[in-house]
Amino acid sequence: MNLKKNTVNNRFKINPALGFIAMLVTQDIVLRFFFSKKKIINNSFSTPINSTIILAPTHRSRWDGLVLTMAMGRRATNKDCRFMVTKSEMRGMQGWFLKRLGCFSINQLSPSLSALRYAIDLMEKGEQLVVFPEGKINKFGKKLVLKEGLYRLARLAAKKTDSINIIPIGIAYSKVCPKFRSEFCISLGEPIAMKDYLDLTIKEFNKFLNGEMTKQEEIALKNVGR
Repeated sequence: MNLKKNTVNNRFKINPALGFIAMLVTQDIVLRFFFSKKKIINNSFSTPINSTIILAPTHRSRWDGLVLTMAMGRRATNKDCRFMVTKSEMRGMQGWFLKRLGCFSINQLSPSLSALRYAIDLMEKGEQLVVFPEGKINKFGKKLVLKEGLYRLARLAAKKTDSINIIPIGIAYSKVCPKFRSEFCISLGEPIAMKDYLDLTIKEFNKFLNGEMTKQEEIALKNVGR
């Protein structure tokens, strides 16, 4: 019985040594020296206590994961960011590292039951998930139809707990393609209590979420002079 429990718990663990090294390298060295200015806007809200958080950011650059972890990761919230990534990103040596840093793959167009189950298990454990609803890097911020994975996941998880909150996030850089000593800004929107939106269709909810993400991106863009 104890062995089984330990096996389940280990399945979700982030390698502590790799996690420490990754945080040190990315936040204290890379982000500090690459960007000249970093701004985080939380619009005076506090993350709901004892709730399950899903972060829903815009996706404009490969830097997004690093800057989001700085804003909402272990140092800021005492919770790690558990990223949903594409299967291609989980291949080879990169995949080996990403897996041990808490990432896992999912097909947002057609999520498998096993991937959804894994994500729901993480949420039941109080982990903080990151889902890029656009499904890919959208460098120029073109209007896209959001993928269905986030809403499907949130609805399934809502059967286990009614404390699911989705935070719409806008990420912007002073340059479309971030360059050395450029700036970035992250704007965090008001948490969306999933229990209040269970009667919406996927299309209706995604339209609403897309609007909230766009509002936050506009705030972030203004703060980097774009």
